[in-house]
Amino acid sequence: MVHFEPHTPRRPDILVVGEALVDIVHRADGSVDERPGGSPANVALTLGRLDRSPRLLTAIGDDAHGRLVRAWLAESAVILEGAASARTSLASAHLDEQGSARYDFAITWEIDTARTRRADALHVGSIAAVLDPGAHAVADLVDTHHRRALVSYDPNVRAGLIDDEDAVRSLVAALRTQADVVKASDDDIAWLHPGEDVVSVARRWAAEGPALVVVTLGARGAIAVVRGEVLRVPGVPVELVDTVGAGDTFMGTLIDGLLQTGAYGAEARRVLADLSTARIDSILRRSAAAAAVTVSRPGADPPRLAELDP
Repeated sequence: MVHFEPHTPRRPDILVVGEALVDIVHRADGSVDERPGGSPANVALTLGRLDRSPRLLTAIGDDAHGRLVRAWLAESAVILEGAASARTSLASAHLDEQGSARYDFAITWEIDTARTRRADALHVGSIAAVLDPGAHAVADLVDTHHRRALVSYDPNVRAGLIDDEDAVRSLVAALRTQADVVKASDDDIAWLHPGEDVVSVARRWAAEGPALVVVTLGARGAIAVVRGEVLRVPGVPVELVDTVGAGDTFMGTLIDGLLQTGAYGAEARRVLADLSTARIDSILRRSAAAAAVTVSRPGADPPRLAELDP
């Protein structure tokens, strides 16, 4: 078994690709507030707060909402890439009394990847991976990084934006087979594979290519499939405020934990293959702990490194 130091000797270059937007949150008590968000942006924010200084390739308008997003990301050391779009995308989140969110979207997604350099770790997902015209650019970046970087993918399905369900399922399947790490929620699994058992689906996905498949189960924790073995991680008890950004926090912290083992660049796949079950379990538990912090406060507000590893 390979022994890894707690921190790798070289700081890996991380590229996150996807939507950054403003969440207009309608709470059960009738209050409304506006907060920056977007699944990939939340992942980048999490990595920034864990002292990773990621790059985020996205599309943001030169408007008041765009300035709000830029300031939010800069405060957590996220480096923005990509030209300004016509307007900043919006998502309206309607929270029920249990804090669960239902979304409506007004999304603009077109990116120019011509000047984007290859990274040691690439994360893609959510709306950006399936919404044209930008989805083609995302697919090209995944193809460019395949077997040359740690590639992670979170489908984070937004059913309200989907017209052609079969086409989206095909896109998701193509992306997950090229990824080294796939993280999905049980809701994603239910939409992608209606009526099927979560563990059975995770096993099948793992057999198709990824070295690690993780499915989050909300308060019930998460399951993971690695080398054919199923790991189960319990949820972290916490007083729930809302679930906004919880899965993205889990994803960002999972990436951070894997980077700590040296799983990036061309060596990512080999390192993942050598990771012990105990090490993966520890990374997953830390990811669950980070997500618990996020759900304990309003909006996508992941913990900083000092909060997570005091």
